[in-house]
Amino acid sequence: MIQEKTNIDADKTTIKNAPIIEIKDLHKAFGDNEVLKGVNLSVNKGENLVVLGKSGSGKSITIKCIIGLVMADKGEINVFDTDITKIDAKELNEIRVRIGFLFQNAALYDSMSVRENLSFTLRRHVSGLSKEELQNEISEVLENVGLADAIDKMPSELSGGMRKRVGLARTLILKPEIILYDEPTTGLDTITSREISELILDLQKKNKTSSIIITHDMACAKHTGDRIIILKDGIIHAEGSYESLEKSNDEWVRSFFI
Repeated sequence: MIQEKTNIDADKTTIKNAPIIEIKDLHKAFGDNEVLKGVNLSVNKGENLVVLGKSGSGKSITIKCIIGLVMADKGEINVFDTDITKIDAKELNEIRVRIGFLFQNAALYDSMSVRENLSFTLRRHVSGLSKEELQNEISEVLENVGLADAIDKMPSELSGGMRKRVGLARTLILKPEIILYDEPTTGLDTITSREISELILDLQKKNKTSSIIITHDMACAKHTGDRIIILKDGIIHAEGSYESLEKSNDEWVRSFFI
């Protein structure tokens, strides 16, 4: 693996602590297709880690393994100091509640309003909330993503950027400590993509979240990433800051930044 010298701003360096996610020698194959061939990575508390790689390089599979949507063939996946490959379904669900996952398409329930989408998620995981408490939580999280006025709209009435924000609100309503973003700006125009990137940074600062951000959007990678890793042939090929990787001696690494 190419280890590029990092050049991370001092204020970003201060957030580095013990890893909140640590993956060791992760392997995953689908039949004869070996996607992950020994991935090793860590995410520090309060850090935004960006993952780059060509299509099919295993980026999405890696984060799906972190929450047990895909089971690893081999390796350790330590989240909150617990190896999720060695725990039962009950323990895994307890960890999942502490992790937010933003899917590419926001994955909203089309038959439910924004309010109902958020209410369904909160009621499913948090018991004993009064109607007033429920509505206060929903209003607060929509305010945080700038969509307070969309509370009674249906998903079909929302733009792509608004759907992403609602999907993020649904993730945030459970107050996760970790957020996994799968292509958060895909399909959005430049201005909306920038707004989503700004929102990711705001959440990092306000909620002290730790995040993995999978993206093909280099503007998003540059804006949100404290550190970047690049997957190639099932392993991490390069790691460093945006600035150091952009100036890499490796022509393949530099090709991402052209």
